[in-house]
Amino acid sequence: MPIQQTLNKGKVPVHIWTLDTQSAVLDQLSNVSQMPFVHHHVAAMPDVHAGIGATVGSVIPTKGAIVPAAVGVDIGCGMNAIRISLKASDLPESLRQLRNRIEQAIPVGFAMHDRDPVKRSTIVPLAKTLDTVLEKHPAIRKMQRQRPYDIWVRQLATLGGGNHFIELCFDENDDLWVMLHSGSRGIGNVFGRYFINLARKDMGDQLGRLPDRDLAYFIEGAKHFDDYVEAVGWAQEYAMINRREMMRQILQTLTRDLPPFTITKEAINCHHNYVSKEHHFGADVYITRKGAIRAGDGELGIIPGSMGARSYIVRGKGNTDSFCSCSHGAGRQMSRTKAKKQFNQADLESQTQGVECRKDKGVVDEIPGAYKDIDLVMENQTDLVDVVHTLKQVLCVKG
Repeated sequence: MPIQQTLNKGKVPVHIWTLDTQSAVLDQLSNVSQMPFVHHHVAAMPDVHAGIGATVGSVIPTKGAIVPAAVGVDIGCGMNAIRISLKASDLPESLRQLRNRIEQAIPVGFAMHDRDPVKRSTIVPLAKTLDTVLEKHPAIRKMQRQRPYDIWVRQLATLGGGNHFIELCFDENDDLWVMLHSGSRGIGNVFGRYFINLARKDMGDQLGRLPDRDLAYFIEGAKHFDDYVEAVGWAQEYAMINRREMMRQILQTLTRDLPPFTITKEAINCHHNYVSKEHHFGADVYITRKGAIRAGDGELGIIPGSMGARSYIVRGKGNTDSFCSCSHGAGRQMSRTKAKKQFNQADLESQTQGVECRKDKGVVDEIPGAYKDIDLVMENQTDLVDVVHTLKQVLCVKG
């Protein structure tokens, strides 16, 4: 389905792929469209919902400037999915032990590995770039409770919290997929918070002229622009490696309880909170995808539903109006606080029936009912992607 509504309240229009937009979402999109460096238009995906400063599910093209809060604090957050050579019939009747094994192998929440979980050859290149960032910005070290090395190395191959997850799913052919969602962990969060605050300080008196103080930005050529680009690039690479190493450990864990298998298809390892330099509408621009994935012509991507709904492996159509983008998931339709007030543990058990997962009150805020209908989200972006595989989870590990 093509663009369903357009806002014309700022410097550029905002094209929106859904009619399901709250007033806070429209206000945020309007604010972003007023920024002087936004190029051509802003795109909002069908899973769009309110965020901090910039809207989650928005694609923002900028010339000569970047808004750190638009990228956010979970820099490089994204998905990885792999299909393996097993069928539904190859899984044991009870998946509880399999979930326990994965939870033992992959630290969740604020936890980390007891020792370095990856090869030194992986760590050394990251360490060199990180040292450069920390030499320029020693205040980053003070924002971490422990020595940075101890944290970022041991948090590689860990899940994190919130809506991050690991799932086993079956597709329409009963083929088994392993899918996960995670980002740049604690150090990416520190980078995000540090540079968001630094952008506010750098703007000085101009900060009060912005439609939202969370839209503070760095101008290309200014003091800290290159530093931010370097730091955000490091965090994005770290997030990619984190997902890759986590997937490797999960596959090793599965070999203990499942028949021998091989990898038959890796869908993609893709970011959905990141910035990249691309060419659109006649200009080289910085594209910030805040809760959106790249969906260039023929590119594979992953669009997950909630922990009780379907997910999709998709192929991009390269739609120029969306800056070759599509949604990153179902998108929340209510806050975590509201979800906890509206739903209880019994609701969670009902809505996740048939899925081996946590069903305690600690994850009620992640209940499927707190999210938009993934099927409607997919219906609203048929001009952005084609569905390649439809996945239904049978096991879910939550952060």
